Parts: sequence; C-alpha cells; structure tokens
Amino acid sequence: MNNPITPSLAGDPKSILKEIAAIPYMERGKISVTRHTPQGPLYNHQTWENGKNVARYLPRDQVAAVQEAIDGLQRFKQLTEDYAQQIIRKTRADRAANVKKNRA
Repeated sequence: MNNPITPSLAGDPKSILKEIAAIPYMERGKISVTRHTPQGPLYNHQTWENGKNVARYLPRDQVAAVQEAIDGLQRFKQLTEDYAQQIIRKTRADRAANVKKNRA
C-alpha cells in the first residue's frame, strides 16, 4: 500500500473522505508464520469472527496482498479518527462562536 499510516489532520474533512474512498482493499486480522520449512515459511491469517479466533492457511503468493488489505484497514481506522477529530474541533469552534455571539 502506498499510503503510510500517518495522521491527516492537515487536510480538510473532504480530502480525508476522498482518501478513505481511495483505499482499495481492507481485511481484519494479522498474518502469522506457523512454521518454517525447507521451501520457506508457512503462513496463517488470523482474525476474530463471532467471538472466536479463526486461523486460515495463507498461501505464500497471497501474503503481500493480504498484508496490504490489513494495512488498508489500519489506514481506514486512522483516517476515520482524523475525520472525527476535525469535525469535533469544528463543532466546538462553532459552538464557542455562538456563545460569544449570544453574549454580545
């Protein structure tokens, strides 16, 4: 994934929404090495589903794609937090402006 996981507080809410919409894939969980063989490591993709830990075998040729999707979900979570922070900041600023306006 080309987008590093960094805060986007510098952008406006619309640009954050565009960035969220540009995330092509998302996946929950993590990738674990289950064991090492002479051919290379074997992988599992672990997720929580319906309150249970589910581990699925992950072919080596799919590791990079699944990791990119996991990174996509992390980026989504960071961007939605950034978006919420901006909206909260705006809400508080608007409310403070209305209080000052009503006192005048």
